[in-house]
Amino acid sequence: MPDYLDDLSAFLENTGFDDLPAPVLERARFVIADCVAAITGGAAEPEMQRLVARMAGNGGGSSTVLGAGLRVEASRAAFLNGTAGTFLEMDEGNQFSRGHPGIHVVPAALALAEAMGRNGRDVLLAVILGYEVGARIGMAAKIRPSMHPHGTWGTTGAAVAVAKMMRADARQFREIINISSSLGLTTSRQTMLQGGTVRNSFSGFSGQIGLMCWDMLQSGFTGEHDGLSSVWGKVISESFNPGEMTEELGERWEITRNYFKRHACCRYNHGALDALAKLGMKQRLQADEIARVDVETYSLAVELDDQNPQNTLAGKFSVPFAIATTIIHGSSGVGSFTWEAIRRDDIQELADRVIVREDRNLTAMMPDFRPARVTITFTDGTTATAETKTNRGDSEDPYDEAELTEKYYELTSRLLTPDVARNLHDGIMDIENIPDIRDLLRPLS
Repeated sequence: MPDYLDDLSAFLENTGFDDLPAPVLERARFVIADCVAAITGGAAEPEMQRLVARMAGNGGGSSTVLGAGLRVEASRAAFLNGTAGTFLEMDEGNQFSRGHPGIHVVPAALALAEAMGRNGRDVLLAVILGYEVGARIGMAAKIRPSMHPHGTWGTTGAAVAVAKMMRADARQFREIINISSSLGLTTSRQTMLQGGTVRNSFSGFSGQIGLMCWDMLQSGFTGEHDGLSSVWGKVISESFNPGEMTEELGERWEITRNYFKRHACCRYNHGALDALAKLGMKQRLQADEIARVDVETYSLAVELDDQNPQNTLAGKFSVPFAIATTIIHGSSGVGSFTWEAIRRDDIQELADRVIVREDRNLTAMMPDFRPARVTITFTDGTTATAETKTNRGDSEDPYDEAELTEKYYELTSRLLTPDVARNLHDGIMDIENIPDIRDLLRPLS
């Protein structure tokens, strides 16, 4: 009797571009555009500028390092782009997988497509299937609380995308899933909470390793019989439900259940920031008129309770800082989470007055919802409360096309000229009609 991996592998082999519903293709275009924008925006950060200078040199490869004007070998491009894409905390995600499938898959797919001269249909198909497998692993597994999901199941998602682009058959899909299952990173959740920026490289390694998995497979390397159940059921996860890997496969597409971000910080902040926005619509919020802010939310968000983050990454994983900097800047965009913001005394003083607590009733609403309740106590003794159940950008409360396009241009403007950014965006929105993906990316290098 075929097992779930046989069924999954057969699906991956047999699914072609023409099998993809129009809404799936549309969402995939926006996911690719979103990842490209997050990568380009993140590439402007000083750490990335220095890393690219050390690892890319003067270029001399087949695949574009976005925002750098250079080409390098494909796996190195996947690493650099995947790393840059997480720096701003603006890349899309999937609440049901509790992670960010796109930024693990898209850099590997683009790097290989450029190296091989694949067409836009190949890229879309590879991204959609890689996203599907990565997200489903995240759903099937209960990852250990001490681990960060970046750099784990995304490695298999990237490997699947690569295998699809290389025209793998079912046997090869099964083997590359098993090989890649053993090659995820041992990621610590504390990196994000303490501001350890090594965390930003986790997704980059997934793309790089995903490409290497194909070379290993072609060289005769093998994995265990069922790497997913072994690694995810016994090693880095507390449990694994293989049924999630094939339930409604080909009918329910995980990429259509994704979310997009406009707040430049961890998703777990977003419920509180959306509730804060409701309060801000009713009255102008002035820091010196606020005595206290109480945030009640779900368990994962409560972990983000550091009132004194030490760097920009830690600030993106701090509810008190996110609330304080948003009130003072009047925005939760990239500019509110800079080193300048971290060092501002007025933001720090307000963050000290933000208290985060769990409401178990809100925790019980996960994973379908990411709720929060925010109560502001003013210095005159009055209070104001607002709450959210869904977050802006969720499939239940999506951003419209204009909002996503605006975000794209905000991020790409950090390194690209308006004309280059516009042509790139137009190309991605019509990617299935591009005969060679190198034509899309050539203006960037």
